[in-house]
Amino acid sequence: MIGMFGALTGCSSDSGDDNKSHKGDKSGKGGVKVAAASGELGGRDTACALPVRFSLAKSWKPEAVKELAGADPELGSTLLSQGPVTLVCEIDAKPAGHIGFLRVWTGDKGKAAAGTEPRQLLKAFMAEEKGVRDAQYSDVKAGDLPAAEISYILDNPDLDESKRERALAVVTPKGGVVLHLGGLDSGEHDAMLPAYELAKQTMAGAGG
Repeated sequence: MIGMFGALTGCSSDSGDDNKSHKGDKSGKGGVKVAAASGELGGRDTACALPVRFSLAKSWKPEAVKELAGADPELGSTLLSQGPVTLVCEIDAKPAGHIGFLRVWTGDKGKAAAGTEPRQLLKAFMAEEKGVRDAQYSDVKAGDLPAAEISYILDNPDLDESKRERALAVVTPKGGVVLHLGGLDSGEHDAMLPAYELAKQTMAGAGG
């Protein structure tokens, strides 16, 4: 379903401003550089109130995903869900010169409930994604939080193209969170990885 948008141990194969502390000079997994930070997301006074908080890369623009105004309540929620989580926040890379989004999905029931293992949540999220191949799951850390991560290739037969994508899952006392990075193509995905790594390295519980 993610593909419809225009846009570190145990590796296995399976189908406010904090510039002072994050200046973009560190490297993430695989030597990926970490973007310079410019503000934080996740607190009540930010664009998206979340169960976690993390640093935003410079010029990336966050926006909360809201219910469509005037929607018929009998038709159910207009918010997009995948597995046990719902899309609640989009962080647009366009102001930073890229085509793609970091998307944040949250939930507190089923495989997203507190106490669930992050990999269980991530697999439940990915179970509804079509066209996935070369999936690599890893047990990692997101800041100090236990996390699971997947990198994979997404095939789109309608457009006869493939691209790299990845996602990260954590579970907090307030429920599960999935951070997903796509992009227009693999080139854009790779160019946006420093922003993803920044979010990953600085992630913490919203109350922490």
